[in-house]
Amino acid sequence: MKIVLIAGGPSAERDVSVNSSISILKALRENGHDVTVIDPVFGSSQPGEDEILSHKASKESPTAEDLARLRSESNRRILDCFSGKIFDNVDFAFLGVHGKFGEDGRLQALLEMRGISYSGSGVFASALAMDKDITKVVLSSKGILTPSWISVTSGEYHGPEALSAGIAENIGYPCVVKPNDEGSTVGLSIVSPDVEDVQLGSAVELALSYSEKALIEQFVTGREITVPVIGDEVFPVIEIRPKGGFYDYEHKYTKGMTEYFCPADIGEEMTSAAQQAALSAHKALGCSVYSRVDFIIDSKGDLQCLEVNTLPGMTETSLVPKSAQAKGMSFNELIETIIQLSIKGH
Repeated sequence: MKIVLIAGGPSAERDVSVNSSISILKALRENGHDVTVIDPVFGSSQPGEDEILSHKASKESPTAEDLARLRSESNRRILDCFSGKIFDNVDFAFLGVHGKFGEDGRLQALLEMRGISYSGSGVFASALAMDKDITKVVLSSKGILTPSWISVTSGEYHGPEALSAGIAENIGYPCVVKPNDEGSTVGLSIVSPDVEDVQLGSAVELALSYSEKALIEQFVTGREITVPVIGDEVFPVIEIRPKGGFYDYEHKYTKGMTEYFCPADIGEEMTSAAQQAALSAHKALGCSVYSRVDFIIDSKGDLQCLEVNTLPGMTETSLVPKSAQAKGMSFNELIETIIQLSIKGH
């Protein structure tokens, strides 16, 4: 097939997206496809493939100022890219992008306007899963446990004092503060109980610098696990153990800072419960093709759903490929499965 691999993009996860795309490209070509690599931020005049894929994930997430600059410079070019000749006579678009624009339905909508099939979930499910606040409303309505939370928009926020009562009543300290629609723990802070007002103000302001809405969530301790869903099938559970601290941007993308165990040693009953909860969350949000659902097993032994990722990392050492490998599916087979399920679904 003639495939366009979409890499990079204008999100906080741009560098991570490039790393995914490098692995996806190798698999697509080994599977015999004719692949063109593009990064929408360059518009209709794309640089060479090597330049697009030259950025590697750094140990620190980009600042809100960096992202604002990138988006202001690239919005018009993105439209030019999708309205131009690059997508003429293309059979399929494989999405190697993560974060805003890639996972929030906008990229999917542009491809649907061009009549091009693409990998992963559709417009509505992508937008829904990217909105953490609404995702938690949907999960709760389906009886899927998720940590207690409140949210505040930039227009509603008038300082930490106004939030403190709501946090004390509904969540308690410590709490997690994060942007409503970013991934890879970008803009995330943990606010401790001893200096909450000072920390809370800084944390909310940081989250709102990345998003129009900040999510303030109960900090749940326990064992962190993730469950891939591919098609209608749940794959082996992975346990994530960061070495010190929590599973932040640095622990995710710095080799050796986190240990992964697949299949997770959590017992048959918990494994079955986690897989069923992952499939329920996937379906509740209308996801299709594949996703990765993140949980915490709390101190009571309950599964708390953190989020659903509609375009999870796809390097050969990322979590979904680790789980697929544990099931006996190679990375190249995984990529081809995603293509076939996407064509059938769209």
